[in-house]
Amino acid sequence: MVDNGSTDRTAEVAREHGANVVREDQRGYGAACLRGIAEVAALGAADPDILVFLDGDHSDHPDELPEVVAPILAGEAHLVIGSRALGRAERGALTPQQVHGNRLACWLMRVILRHRYTDLGPFRAIRWDALQALEMRDRDYGWTVEMQMKAVRRGLRVAEVPVSYRRRIGRSKISGTVRGTIMAGCKIITTILRYARA
Repeated sequence: MVDNGSTDRTAEVAREHGANVVREDQRGYGAACLRGIAEVAALGAADPDILVFLDGDHSDHPDELPEVVAPILAGEAHLVIGSRALGRAERGALTPQQVHGNRLACWLMRVILRHRYTDLGPFRAIRWDALQALEMRDRDYGWTVEMQMKAVRRGLRVAEVPVSYRRRIGRSKISGTVRGTIMAGCKIITTILRYARA
């Protein structure tokens, strides 16, 4: 688990339950994900087959992990997105700006890539070798769309599976504020347009 400046007891509780917790002082969703990848790479053991990403705010359902990795294990996909749009979202778990922002971003990617995504969901799984080939760079809000744009551009097989989503614990620094929402929306759109030319 990566602690990216959490102000509650998330890291402490994770340690109490046996998690290996590393700290990433630079704020940003992508920075946390990149730190997690670097920690896995530094373990010195054999490379993993699959890496799974999910949020630690109680919104994702870890018990659905078998469904998320199933298309990879079956050899049908390199990348699997857990789609909240296809699954069951608890009432109020997604703000209106998240719903509309997701729809806009997915529509833009469909126009540009000719590939249909339904969500930018954080619960996702990817083969380790495929992840390395993507050369991920974004350190904040553009992380998810960078991965999805690059995956299609580089010919990876991509699948979506329905996942459940519930109200998060605590207030989001992104969707919970006007400033965060605007910044995230602008970054997501500019990231899509940047990789449209790649």
